[in-house]
Amino acid sequence: MNNGDVVNDIKAMLDGAEPPVTNECCIYRVPFNIHKLNQDAYTPKVVSIGPFHHNHHPRFQNMERHKLLYCKAFLQRTQTTLDTWIRYIEEVEPNFRRCYSDTLEFTREELVKLIFVDSGFILELFWRFYYEDWSEDDKLLLKPWLSTSIRLDLLLLENQLPFFVLDNLFYMSVRYNRSSNGTNNIPSLLELTFEYFGYYNKSNLDIHNISIRHFTDLIRTFHLQHPPQRRPSRTNEQLIHLLSVTELLEAGVRFKVNTESGCLLDLRFSGRDLEIPQLKVEDWTEILFRNMVALEQCHYTDEAYITDYVAVWDFLVNTSRDVDILVRNRVLVNWLGGTDSVANLFNGLWKNITHSNFSSDYFHLCEDLNGFCRDPWRKLKATLRRDYCNSPWQTAASIAGIVLLVLSLVQSVCSVLQVIQQ
Repeated sequence: MNNGDVVNDIKAMLDGAEPPVTNECCIYRVPFNIHKLNQDAYTPKVVSIGPFHHNHHPRFQNMERHKLLYCKAFLQRTQTTLDTWIRYIEEVEPNFRRCYSDTLEFTREELVKLIFVDSGFILELFWRFYYEDWSEDDKLLLKPWLSTSIRLDLLLLENQLPFFVLDNLFYMSVRYNRSSNGTNNIPSLLELTFEYFGYYNKSNLDIHNISIRHFTDLIRTFHLQHPPQRRPSRTNEQLIHLLSVTELLEAGVRFKVNTESGCLLDLRFSGRDLEIPQLKVEDWTEILFRNMVALEQCHYTDEAYITDYVAVWDFLVNTSRDVDILVRNRVLVNWLGGTDSVANLFNGLWKNITHSNFSSDYFHLCEDLNGFCRDPWRKLKATLRRDYCNSPWQTAASIAGIVLLVLSLVQSVCSVLQVIQQ
């Protein structure tokens, strides 16, 4: 082997080396040690979007036909030419590649086609949903099981397109309609997106000052609610331990629903009341939280507020009894059925998760709870309250028993005094 050839080959390899993840990267493969815990939670069921799952499974083929129909309909609706989109997509194709954590094994032409069709499908879907502009061709997509599955698939971290690509294509397409009609009544893509995913916007967040990288980022933003400048500070102190719901109850802690805040993450502890915003546990709760946590593990390592929330729940819920207590106090609404399923859900969300820092609010809340439970007098009062005053009848019986005990003691003392006087 010619030594000069080897040197040239290695030099070419080194010159072509690029970092696998750049500042533009925002769409990631879920880390293997997290993905293996529940593969279904990260894998699309009916529709693949973007390059990671493109044509990976025969079940996506039926939706590929719908994607083409929707893409064609959107171009016709907005009178957009093919060349307009193709020129833009070819221009941003290098930036598009840098948005993904993996090297994309697609030719330039293949990637342009993929972006073209997937973008057209999403834009037309959101348009029809916003305006309720459905046709006879939508009978299948409007079936509840399928429409729900599509919406969930569009929230998976591995199943994303960069939002800036969708936004620019939408703006280019509706710009002509706005100018020709002399009106600005056509909503922005962000407005259409908020409407489509409105079910998950429990805090009624509006679109002002909102910037998202993709739809998984949007669902995380819905849950955070507050803008970055109003979010809790972070601490390097690690949460070592927090008692379970059952143990906290036995120590005298009361569980109440926090109805004042619209933010799901707003946990508060005051006096002996732990107030928690109500959480409805549904079939897709695990999917949403797993993908939000995966996004934070890959992209928001220093702002992992959803991961903090999951960590607190992992400590609070260990058994079905913990779930029963929270359901009785209306903190949890269980739509999964058995309480064991809910307990398993919370016990699995924090597995294999790396936590480098923690919300200072949560850290102090947990420290306060631990301090409350270490007080021996509180434990004694809680035990007495649980064993002797757990219900009105039990309280009345306990009082009657104490009265009888006192009367018996008085009678005994009187008898002794009477004997002494004799």
